[in-house]
Amino acid sequence: MDMDFKLHNGGGCIGCKGCGRQDKQLNTYDWLADIPGNAEESDLVEVQFKNTRKGYYRNSNRIPLDKGDTVAVEAAPGHDIGVVTLTGRLVPLQIKKANIKSEADIKRIYRKAKPVDMEKYQEAKAREHETMIRARQIALDLNLNMKIGDVEYQGDGNKAIFYYIADERVDFRQLIKVLADAFHVRIEMKQIGARQEAGRIGGIGPCGRELCCSTWMTSFVSVSTSAARYQDISLNPQKLAGQCAKLKCCLNYEVDSYVEAQKRLPSKEIELQTKDGSFFFFKADILSNQITYSSDKEIPANLKTISNRRAFEIIGLNKQGIKPDGLEVQESQPEQKKSADLLEQESLTRFDRSHKNNGENVGGNGNGRKKKKKGNKPNRMNADASQPREQQATTQQPQNNRQDRPQEGQGKRNKNWNRPRQEEQRDKASSTNKENSTKNEKSTQA
Repeated sequence: MDMDFKLHNGGGCIGCKGCGRQDKQLNTYDWLADIPGNAEESDLVEVQFKNTRKGYYRNSNRIPLDKGDTVAVEAAPGHDIGVVTLTGRLVPLQIKKANIKSEADIKRIYRKAKPVDMEKYQEAKAREHETMIRARQIALDLNLNMKIGDVEYQGDGNKAIFYYIADERVDFRQLIKVLADAFHVRIEMKQIGARQEAGRIGGIGPCGRELCCSTWMTSFVSVSTSAARYQDISLNPQKLAGQCAKLKCCLNYEVDSYVEAQKRLPSKEIELQTKDGSFFFFKADILSNQITYSSDKEIPANLKTISNRRAFEIIGLNKQGIKPDGLEVQESQPEQKKSADLLEQESLTRFDRSHKNNGENVGGNGNGRKKKKKGNKPNRMNADASQPREQQATTQQPQNNRQDRPQEGQGKRNKNWNRPRQEEQRDKASSTNKENSTKNEKSTQA
């Protein structure tokens, strides 16, 4: 029996109910969605609207809802259209995180959105961009020091929320009257910060990823320049500022680790006294516990880098009135550890060297035999040296036994190689001896 475990919203499969379709910003992962009966544990539902606006509603009618369903919820006045992003046990925890204490703020869900509701919703959304452009022109005509960043219509089109940014307090009472006469809807003004505006607009950060404020950040904590100082980052406004023209939120991600790591380093105000002179703090590599000291307090001079253990050791000696010979410890050089990387262990030219060696040792036939050296070849002089002295006199060959003596280690090979040549010489010598003996016999007879 084949079973299809597709979700009601058309995406995902079994084990993926907690994942959203990733078409909504600040989507919450429901890691309890696959537990049976999770949706019935609580009648509270999290509903998300345009951009980052979320609301929490009570499913008093017990409508079967899943993540991704479009619902019509209670609003003042009328109703609004949103998408369900979370159900079950995690919703009360999200409400607690949002600091919603009064139950009067929690409205109820009317129904799942009908085609008629979706038509009105699409018509209202189509008017948002035009309304924003016209509202900006109206604020400019009234000489208001503010910027209208976005406009959001309610699902039924009876209300519009204008999100604006202003550095100072703005009196927009006249603006509300003009906007109400121009658009014939109920007007609500909501001030947001630069980070919230960047989250609504979205974009790509210098890290190459989508902005954190437009994907997963729900609360924006103030970022100060001290976070950059703790991490020894140069205070360059162009590099520290994000697309919102404020300090990057990611400066706060690792600042706690740097603060804990700095506790393992000595104070920057402590001077190290040695026989070579006084050394002052210059810079520190916080995560690797390495400190660089300078012999001059104003400019870098005679820079020496030591570990935090050595720094604390010198500080302890100075408290006892002892000055060490120098900052660095004279230690024997440790053996170099062999790298575990195969590419570092071997050189890329190792094949060239082996090829070169093989070219020297291997003959033309390629069978791996070594080339025969010229000095190892036997000479006629070596062969004649084995003849008797009388035969050497008749053949008149010079005696160069020492020079033509075969080298050590090749005696057997040369001996075997000379054997047929020596037999020829013996045959010639015997024939000459017979001729000489016959001549002597003839001369005696005569």
